[in-house]
Parts: sequence; structure tokens; C-alpha cells
Amino acid sequence: MIQFKIKRFNELSINELYNLLQLRSEVFVVEQNCVYQDVDGKDAKAIHVLGYYNDELVAYARLFDKGYYFEETSIGRVVVKEKYREKKFGHDLMKASIQVIQDNFNETTIEISAQEYLKSFYESHGFQQISEMYLEDDIPHIRMKKA
Repeated sequence: MIQFKIKRFNELSINELYNLLQLRSEVFVVEQNCVYQDVDGKDAKAIHVLGYYNDELVAYARLFDKGYYFEETSIGRVVVKEKYREKKFGHDLMKASIQVIQDNFNETTIEISAQEYLKSFYESHGFQQISEMYLEDDIPHIRMKKA
């Protein structure tokens, strides 16, 4: 069973910060072969959802209040370590993230910038496509919203 820790930036330990940045780099930069600026100056404004399995960080997302990233509250940097994807931790991560947004921002409308190939995954959590495909760091993305 995956266990979640919910933390604001100033609550993260040095090891937690290092591990979440390492996981994001492992997937978004190395696995997806995409050179981009992951450390974008926005982490300090986010709520961080850290998913642990057997004391290892295996899933992560960052959440923003409305008006900071999009007009609506948002979820970003959704990531699951490759060797744990078969356990469907991404679904647990999204459920936890949606609940954290409701609990902390009292919002149910959420907007995301999703990698296009994950459209059906996000649709299974109530998101609907609201834009045409666009390239973000040379990777096809779509905007999606859950109302």
C-alpha cells in the first residue's frame, strides 16, 4: 500500500526535496529524454504530495491554488517511478491530489497540462480535454479540466 505525505515547501526536509527532484529528473529528463528546466521557481508555492512504498519515494505531484499556475487550482509534475507503474500508484496519487486540493483550497475545479498520451488516464479521474494538442518541451500536451 502506498502512503502519502502532504507538505508545503518549507516543511520538506533536505532529503525529501532531494528525492522528489531526483524522481522528477529520472522520469521527465532521463526516461523521456527531454532536456528542460524542471526546477522552475514554482515549487515554493506548491503543496507537495509524496507517495512512499516501503519507505521509497515512488510517486509525486505538486498542487497549486487557483490563479498561480492556471486560473483554476492545478496539479502538475505527476510522476510515478517506472518500476512501480504496474501497481497503478498513479491512480492513488491522483485521488490523493484531488482530495488535498479539496481540503486545502476548498475547490473541486482543477486544470492540468497533461501529456497527450495520458488522456484516458486523466479522463478516468474526471478530467476532460479543453484544448488542442500543443508542444511543451517538444512533448505533445493537452489542457484538461475537472469541474
